[in-house]
Amino acid sequence: MAERITNFDVSEYLNDEESIAAYLSAIVEENDLKLLLAAIGDIAKARGMAKIASDSGLGRESLYKAFNPDAKPRFDTIIRVLNSLGLKIGFDAIGNKKSRNKPSPGLKKGGRSKAHLRRRSSDVRQFAGQSKK
Repeated sequence: MAERITNFDVSEYLNDEESIAAYLSAIVEENDLKLLLAAIGDIAKARGMAKIASDSGLGRESLYKAFNPDAKPRFDTIIRVLNSLGLKIGFDAIGNKKSRNKPSPGLKKGGRSKAHLRRRSSDVRQFAGQSKK
């Protein structure tokens, strides 16, 4: 008995903003810009490119071009499409505190003196409206 395999269509599972957000969050973790742009394009097509064009103020044909596999759309275009889909971009810190305190690889060992760091921290306090210590 032969098994019948059907094509997978992710748009069947993207019924609401929460599903779309979860899908895009999983895609972002892949660190593949082309994959992310393709996913946004697929979502826009599933929701109706004409509606997305109308909601975002962009032309339908330019949206198809923007989410073509070899396209490099402007950031503004991506944001406008995401907004029309009811989504926004968020940021999370990566790494742990220990790795953030390590000197950058471009600095030589001891490249910054303690005096330099004290001056720098006093500049930050002054900028923040705190008194120098």
